[in-house]
Parts: sequence; structure tokens; C-alpha cells
Amino acid sequence: MDEVNSSAVSEFVLLGLSSSQELQFFFFIFFLLLYVAIVLGNLLIIVTVTSDASLHSPTYFLLGNLSFVDICQASFATPKMIADFLSEHKTISFSGCIAQIVFIHLFTGGEMVLLVSMAYDRYVAICKPLHYVVIMSWRTCTVMVMISWAVGLVHTLSQLSFTMNLPFCGPNIVDSFFCDLPRVTKLACLDSYIIEILIVANSGILSLSTFSTLIGSYVIIFVTVWFKSSAAMAKAFSTLAAHITVVILFFGPCIFIYVWPFTTYPVDKVLAIFYTIFTPILNPIIYTLRNRDMKEAMRKIVTHYLRSQKVSEMPLVVRNSLY
Repeated sequence: MDEVNSSAVSEFVLLGLSSSQELQFFFFIFFLLLYVAIVLGNLLIIVTVTSDASLHSPTYFLLGNLSFVDICQASFATPKMIADFLSEHKTISFSGCIAQIVFIHLFTGGEMVLLVSMAYDRYVAICKPLHYVVIMSWRTCTVMVMISWAVGLVHTLSQLSFTMNLPFCGPNIVDSFFCDLPRVTKLACLDSYIIEILIVANSGILSLSTFSTLIGSYVIIFVTVWFKSSAAMAKAFSTLAAHITVVILFFGPCIFIYVWPFTTYPVDKVLAIFYTIFTPILNPIIYTLRNRDMKEAMRKIVTHYLRSQKVSEMPLVVRNSLY
């Protein structure tokens, strides 16, 4: 820790998505609207899942937790990025930079395991429907969520242990909109090759193992429904195709940035947008708008809210007559 405190670098300069001044205001409006949609959309899912008794099932319990992780994942860097679009000096303190590194690996690591849990839930529901209630008990679901956070925590602490004591004595320009670990490590005043290999190995094992598990589970599901009716096959394909799209958009950039040897490309910061911003907004769309039960539950909540608003606006005498 003393080495960290003795670092000559007290802050980092973030170059952001683009140096074009003409695009800054457009990016500000665009990403502000996206962020608001992410927060409101995922909050609506959490409120719906917790308030509607018909959705108190393992599938929606895991979905509610995914929405919570998505809000966290979108919030670790996006608000600062939005504010930086209107600022000439895009800087972040050394401790703030370390905090971003901690949170991005905590939330992405946790989400990877949570997506595997949701895939396992679908596997049990489709391939072992008679044993679903026994296998996917509330205890099992709770353990799954706890494991996802535990894996995320272990992952981020291991990444932090590799970088915490790196000396930064001069270069402090990060060509991204947040403190991306590969780019920050490149700024260290020593040969960081061994540390880069350890970071790549750490991220690679987690990313590739969870991605392989997800794809394997989807293949098993497809093979299982293949021998059933064509209607079941079409329904499974429609559902899983959307899930696979999210998985590819989430894991693809992560694998490209963190699994390959540490060569940074300008496209890296564009790819980072997919798992920090686009995936958190796609999850509510894909897991909710394509789900009849969720749409019906949301409709009831909105109707109840509007009815409560109308009743509260009525005169007291009229309100009393309603009851």
C-alpha cells in the first residue's frame, strides 16, 4: 500500500469515446437517455418481480437479481462518462480509477455466473420439468446468487492484487471512457508482461469457462426439444435465440479485450460499451418484452398506479363513496 501512496500519479486523464467537440453534446444526450432507460427499465423489473405474487418463482427471482446487477454495472462509469461529455478536463483520481477497476470486475464476474444460473434454470425447466420444483428450490436459487457475488468478489480481488502495487510515475493518459484494466496496466513504470499474463489468465478462465457452459447448456436444450413437437422446438428457439444474442454481445467484447494477449486497439473502448451499457438495456427488452407473464404483471402494476393517482385526485366525499 505504501508503494501505491508513493506513486507520482495522483490522477488519470480519460480521453473518452471521441475527441470531436461536435459529437460531445450528441453523445451526452444519447447516453443520458440510454442510462435513464437502463435504470428505469431494470427498476421496473425488480418492482414487478417483488410485488406480483404470480412471479415469485426461481426464474423471475434470478431475473430480478440480474436487473440489479445490470443497474450496478451501468452505474460504475456511465454517469461520469456522461458528465465528462460536457467537461474539457476529463480526469479521475487515482483512488477513483482503482474503484472503477474493482467494480467493473465485481459486476461483470457476478453477471457471468448469474447468466449461467439462469441458463441452468431453463435447462431444468425444459429437460427435467417433473423435477423442477425439487431441483430449483428457493435454497438453491439463493445459493446461486450468493455464488455469483462470491465469484465476482474473488475475481475482482485477484485482479486488484495484480495491479494495486504497480508504480505509476509519469504517463497517465487512458484512451477510454473509464479506467480499463489493460490500458491502466500499460501505464505502469515497469515491465508488466508477467502481470498482464496473470490478468489475462484470470479473466480468460472465468470468461471462457462460463461462456462454454452457457453454449453447452443451450446445445443440450436444443437437442432435447429436437425430439419433441415442432411447436416446442419453435418456442425454444425463439426464447433461446434472444438469450444467445445477449450472451454473445456480453461475452464477445469481454473475451476480445481480456483474453487475448495485452495488445490494445482503438476499437476496445467501443466494445466496452456493449458490456457496460448496451447489455444492461438489452436484458430488460429481451427478458421482459418477450415474456407474456412479465408484460401482464407490468400492465397490472401500471393500471393500479394510474387508478391510485385518479382516486387521490378525486374530492374526499367522492373517494369515501367508493369505499
